[in-house]
Amino acid sequence: MAWSFRGKTQLGALLLSFLGWVCSCVTTALPQWKTLNLELNKMETWIMGLWEVCVNQEEVATVCKAFESSLSLPQELQISRILMVASHGLGFLGLLLSGFGSECYQFHRIRWVFKSQLCILGGTLEASASVTTLFPVSWVAYTTIQDFWDDSIPEIVPRWEFGDALYLGWAAGTCLALSGLLLIFTACLEKEGVPSPQMAGPTVPPSRAPAEDSDGSFHLLPRPRNLAI
Repeated sequence: MAWSFRGKTQLGALLLSFLGWVCSCVTTALPQWKTLNLELNKMETWIMGLWEVCVNQEEVATVCKAFESSLSLPQELQISRILMVASHGLGFLGLLLSGFGSECYQFHRIRWVFKSQLCILGGTLEASASVTTLFPVSWVAYTTIQDFWDDSIPEIVPRWEFGDALYLGWAAGTCLALSGLLLIFTACLEKEGVPSPQMAGPTVPPSRAPAEDSDGSFHLLPRPRNLAI
């Protein structure tokens, strides 16, 4: 069965949504939100995430320690924990709803109007997941920049810098945003109540027009003049 442009766009949006959701989960778990390189000991690198802080010593090992209390963390890390977990729930729920509302999922009892509403709701949830991913990542990046260029801190004191998890979080938020916009766009492609070619049922060939009802009378046609007997 050949898919329409709407169906192909929905499939691409679902793939982007799944990719963004996976990247968001990985971003939350990674400890590389901030990195710190010591000039006195270049063989040692400190990394900090939402849940733990690690010390990476080359040719030795990486030692990690979880934060004992979330209240002792900076405000941006406390709120980032909540928002990133909320992003996972919103992204997964949006992925399920948009999957049921797309042309990839065929079920004859679901009307096209209802499937379009599921796509719009799923796209809205994906866009919300994008916001709850981009906001904490950008907030941590902003505070890192502020601390890095803080003149009150002596220059000899090491500064925290961007970790790889921040770039992965920005990529995840971008994928979620694009998938949400595409899902909402595909739901508005056709008019409401008009089914797509894949959602339409099997067409019945038009039957022949019924013969004209006879009123019981007959008419004599004039005989052609050129007819020879």
